[in-house]
Amino acid sequence: MAQRDSLNWRARYGRRIAAVDAFVVLWAIFGAVLARFGTIQSENMTRTGVPDVVIATLLATSWWIMLSVWGSRDSRILGYGHEEYKRVVGSSVWFFGLIAIVSYTFQFETARGYVALALPAGVLSLVMARFLVRQALQVDRQLGRSLSRVLIIGGPSSVEHLARSLTLHPMAGYLPVATYLPGTPDGTRIAGDLALPTLGHSTDATEIAKTIEAFGPDAVALSSGVQLPPTTIRALGWALADLDVRMIMAPALTDVAGPRIHTQPIAGLPLIHVSTPNLAPRQQFVKRVFDLVGAGVLITLLAPLLLLLAVVVRVDSPGPFLFSQERVGAYGARFQMFKFRSMVVDAESQLRNLSSLNQGNDVLFKIRNDPRVTRVGKFLRRYSLDELPQLFNVINGTMSLVGPRPPLPSEVDRYEPHVHRRLLVRPGLTGLWQVSGRSLLSWEDSVRLDLFYVENWSLSGDLLILARTIRAVFHRTGAF
Repeated sequence: MAQRDSLNWRARYGRRIAAVDAFVVLWAIFGAVLARFGTIQSENMTRTGVPDVVIATLLATSWWIMLSVWGSRDSRILGYGHEEYKRVVGSSVWFFGLIAIVSYTFQFETARGYVALALPAGVLSLVMARFLVRQALQVDRQLGRSLSRVLIIGGPSSVEHLARSLTLHPMAGYLPVATYLPGTPDGTRIAGDLALPTLGHSTDATEIAKTIEAFGPDAVALSSGVQLPPTTIRALGWALADLDVRMIMAPALTDVAGPRIHTQPIAGLPLIHVSTPNLAPRQQFVKRVFDLVGAGVLITLLAPLLLLLAVVVRVDSPGPFLFSQERVGAYGARFQMFKFRSMVVDAESQLRNLSSLNQGNDVLFKIRNDPRVTRVGKFLRRYSLDELPQLFNVINGTMSLVGPRPPLPSEVDRYEPHVHRRLLVRPGLTGLWQVSGRSLLSWEDSVRLDLFYVENWSLSGDLLILARTIRAVFHRTGAF
């Protein structure tokens, strides 16, 4: 019954995505026709005598099919991460590239209008529509629905680690429901707080397959440390295929994202290559151009708001409207970070007397109701408006739009050796720390998120973080 429910939600979600895609591509294509010709009843589009409505319908249908062929509706990527969005954008760009090539080759007059109108409008609408549908799915998952029930097989420590990781990220769609610990003594269990039953300890593939069939999970995850020979794992894979149960391999790699992982089959073995986590010159150039363009556009659009906030801060309390503080940037270089002043002028001199009230983590100093914060400062901090002057730090190259949190020199002095890897890139105006809880994070979680960002940077990841930042600002989670 549980497996049937899982298949039902997958099919239901897949149909929902397909319907949303169909609506969006039809809107984008026919909208482009109307914008270009004023009507969908013009004589022809391609000098072939074929009515516009027929051509538009064929293009919309082909685009819809391309989204499916490209794997943007693959159930394994839906609802979590940014791979879904990458495939939507990639398939659309390739589709319109083909349209442009065909139009140029056969002297059709469709390319310019569609590329200029339908492509940007359609891609943006598809991404936004997928995002909205994903929000509905995530609400379902918060309520314990639309989840894949996972049986985890492996050694006790690795099984426990994987179970905790999946439990902490329910939005990924995997719900650990039981464990199987092959090669361990009878009675071996993992931590009791996870409340996961252990179904067996046998190393025989047939016995394990019978247990899986009786339990009926949606997927089986083999964690690192599993005490099974390769031939047994292969036989188990065949058995799972016959049972229509997905098999997931979870290697002993933590905080490593897709762009760094490459699989190479050699002699029947899927070797996993993990690339060096350093930004190549090309990536650094792309990130810097993105920062300059993004910060320039934001400063232009927000200029009236920046001026208004400067005046309000100055009127609210004595002192300058800007506050600058020394922070540590890329490779340990120090710089002055700008913010709208949200505290009284002598806030730094009062810090020592307030140290006993610290509500932050082990390294970062935070007080929920800091007495040094001004009336306007509380409002600025609530919506992160005090951070906006850092756009000028982005322009001068000391910061990036997205990156690790800019640390104080006193914080860097307390870093453990591995934490210095946070300084391999420019600090960011926003980052994973901003969209994951801000001041509510422990020091260990802050470091983990920053190191994950540094070692797995991608432009699509930056775009996703910026989109999530808007939501985090309005939710005000962890802002104090």
